Amino acid sequence: MSGGWLWIVAALVLGALEILLPGWILLGTAIAMGLMGIAILSGLWTAGLPLTLVAIAALSGLCWLALRRIFGSSRGDVRVWTRDINDHK
Repeated sequence: MSGGWLWIVAALVLGALEILLPGWILLGTAIAMGLMGIAILSGLWTAGLPLTLVAIAALSGLCWLALRRIFGSSRGDVRVWTRDINDHK
């Protein structure tokens, strides 16, 4: 039963690291670990560690894609121009 709390603590640690190292790298994994901790504590998830790690990996990818969709790309991304303003057609 205490395994859920370990996942929640790990999620909080990754969330704190995300504040120190911004870049959206750890946030998806932190959200996935938090959701998994809640699922374990509520009894919705009873599988062993290997399947739990696979589920966290899949959830973190989905969380990262959802965050990317909601908040968009960062302003530091490179923009590729396909047409020059000086080209008159």
